[in-house]
Amino acid sequence: MSEATLHQERAVASVRLERAMIALGILALIAAPFVVYPIFVMKMLCFALFACAFNLLLGYTGLLSFGHAAFFGGAAYFCAYAVKAWGWPPEAAILLGAAGAAGMGLVMGFLAIRRQGIYFSMITLALAQMFYFFCVQAPFTEGEDGIQGVARGTLFGIVDLNVTMNMYFFVLAVFLIGVFAVWRIVNSPFGMILRSIRENENRAISLGYSVGRYKLAAFVMSAALAGLAGATKAIVFQFATLTDVTWQMSGEVILMTLLGGIGTMVGPVVGAGLVVGLENTLATSGFPVTIATGLIFMVCVLIFRRGIVGEVYARWPRVPAKA
Repeated sequence: MSEATLHQERAVASVRLERAMIALGILALIAAPFVVYPIFVMKMLCFALFACAFNLLLGYTGLLSFGHAAFFGGAAYFCAYAVKAWGWPPEAAILLGAAGAAGMGLVMGFLAIRRQGIYFSMITLALAQMFYFFCVQAPFTEGEDGIQGVARGTLFGIVDLNVTMNMYFFVLAVFLIGVFAVWRIVNSPFGMILRSIRENENRAISLGYSVGRYKLAAFVMSAALAGLAGATKAIVFQFATLTDVTWQMSGEVILMTLLGGIGTMVGPVVGAGLVVGLENTLATSGFPVTIATGLIFMVCVLIFRRGIVGEVYARWPRVPAKA
């Protein structure tokens, strides 16, 4: 068996495995609110979409951002303020949050993509910290108290989101739409160019591609999807606080993505589920959550270097050595 044929068979098997995992995952999410506390699952879905948006930038473009919390938390503030101060319906407020995050991504990305590697990461971190201090002092964010008492409202004037199950299936729909958007971007000619930039940026430049524009487009798309997750979270929990824009939130989404497996569609969802579940479990115990997440990160780096889902893909199917 030639190496090319073997590689093709592995690719086909990985696609089949991923599709099977996605189908089982959707069925599990539909049944989840009947066996698990719905608010917990909604929180997990919001962070899973956040991790998928971040993975679009890191896993498929090769850009490590330390400032994605600015888009997640900024969209939460935009959405919460629109609902509370202007009386906007939830669907319009969520779209405003995603659009606001995309606008922030355009500005931050324009400044950051001029540098590469650790310099790019440090610029995104610095800009995100500037936005954090803006949120601390800005009057519309209400400082350290945050925007509280955000009404869930009625979706399209028909569906009452104050009913828990209605809210859950709305969040599930937003999550599936967001993940489908990531999948469509990745599996398009645009996504193929992003992968070529990740693998060999100089080669992409030599082929005539405007690498800077593609990086900026990927950055804005990732920011918009992160904003979609943050705005949805603000409606679910009915508040927006400074916690969502801190640098720790950026580190948390990096951990979720690395733990699940960068460059995979299912990996960030698995990583988000594990991290959110761990935080929920340890919240009532005396064991510090930060130490637990740090230990998990160390184990992931030492044993699961590709992430949990990445290791499953790498080991499936098992091909005999003589092949």
